[in-house]
Amino acid sequence: MTTPDPRAVLALDLGTSAAKAGVVALDGRLRGEARATYPLLLDGEAGRAEQDPDAWWDALREVAAIALRRAAEDGPLEPIAICCVGQGPTLVPTAADGRAVGNAVTWLDRRSGAESASVAATLGRHGWNVTLLGSARRLAVAAPDVASRASWFLSAWDHVALRLCGVAAAALQDPADAVTPDDARLAGLDGRSAPPGIHAGTVLGGLLAAPAGELGLPAGLPVVAGVNDAIATFLGAGLTVAGQAIDTGGTSGGFGLYVASPVTVPPLWTGAAPLPGLWYVGGAMAGTGKALDWFVADALGGAASLSTLLEEAASVRAASEGLVFLPYLAGERWPLHDPSARGAFVGLTLHHGRGHLARAVLEAAAFAVRHVAGPARDADLPFTELRVTGGTAASRLWNGIKADVLGVEVVVPAVTEASVIGAAILAAVGAGAHPDLRAGVAAMTHEAERIAPDPATVAIYDRAFAVYEELHARLAPANEALGALDGRGTIAPVDGGRLTALGRPSPSPDSAPTRP
Repeated sequence: MTTPDPRAVLALDLGTSAAKAGVVALDGRLRGEARATYPLLLDGEAGRAEQDPDAWWDALREVAAIALRRAAEDGPLEPIAICCVGQGPTLVPTAADGRAVGNAVTWLDRRSGAESASVAATLGRHGWNVTLLGSARRLAVAAPDVASRASWFLSAWDHVALRLCGVAAAALQDPADAVTPDDARLAGLDGRSAPPGIHAGTVLGGLLAAPAGELGLPAGLPVVAGVNDAIATFLGAGLTVAGQAIDTGGTSGGFGLYVASPVTVPPLWTGAAPLPGLWYVGGAMAGTGKALDWFVADALGGAASLSTLLEEAASVRAASEGLVFLPYLAGERWPLHDPSARGAFVGLTLHHGRGHLARAVLEAAAFAVRHVAGPARDADLPFTELRVTGGTAASRLWNGIKADVLGVEVVVPAVTEASVIGAAILAAVGAGAHPDLRAGVAAMTHEAERIAPDPATVAIYDRAFAVYEELHARLAPANEALGALDGRGTIAPVDGGRLTALGRPSPSPDSAPTRP
């Protein structure tokens, strides 16, 4: 009898609402996993959206310990590397020892738009790191005491990596995209805004003794450079060729499509894929991934379980029998870029019950993905299948709705927490267990199911989507008027992703200085 390979990697995912850990075998089997939430510090009217990096660390310690314990119960365990991926673009002012000297300015924060635009104009380019430079520039002016104590301005995953191994770097798919010290000086900052760029998936250094003790791992364990969790999801979902696309799930939701060459498809984002020779186009929504949670917990107040609602939704005909839901509970990003957009049920009649509303919410998430994918389809880019990930991928009903709404085959990975598997692939390749990322994807990702679209239902959803697509513009004047009456600030996801309206919270006496 063959003895199972005890080697595994610890994969960490620092999300917007929760930290996740997975102990993953080299064949992609998830041996142990855990999840812990942390809050967002929000002022909707000011546009503030920050987090405490120490809360991140506490959550990472908790989930790592649980995942490692569960993995050990599964049999002999030999950790060979650790990798953290995470949210972004999120800026963390960080001291030389890896400790944060102020709150992290998350990707939800809206206060540095002018600075980012100015930096982009100065440098003549846009992108992830330009956005981070804009946040750093704003911080240097608005909170100079915080900025002066920072040795580095880092992304979320780079901050965690520095705390793990003591090495500061900007981990990217292409280090040529890194901000240089000259870029930082042109932006009115010093070299602390520009740690050296390295390839994601390369070893940064060995795990330091202190964090090793906190995480329950051996000191010296290779710490592998991570990347944005959406890019990690591309790896963990098993995307390898042009035409494959992904629904990233998560708090916000998002769509990405692999293409064979760099293309410009406004208003979609274009970037280098993690696999050489491929690129992606896509965009992220604002709160689509949590709309069902809102409906279950907030709108219905927990009056019915999720499983009950899914059963009721399954009994309703396609297009919710003439009902459409707009999932703009936190405004909307791609393709609308409208923070004032609001959610709505449109077409309600006395015939519609709880199951109709539940199905409309499910269908809206699929419509939102189709909406983002629209420009890519209009450009005649190949789109052959959609891979679903995250918690929403656990519902076969929802997966089938997505197949019918988009008219393509839906592929369900064996492990739907694809960002964790993506981090594991990076760790395994960095540790030398697989020769490259393509080999790592082949060895560590597997398919559980394929769902083909039903042509008759596709035709129904084509008609319903046409209504969905028009509704935002038709309702925009009403949303503007309602926003003026609200008085509570911007709607944003907090505390594990639940959607809550926030105004001006009382400042915490323990909080670091924040930007006005």
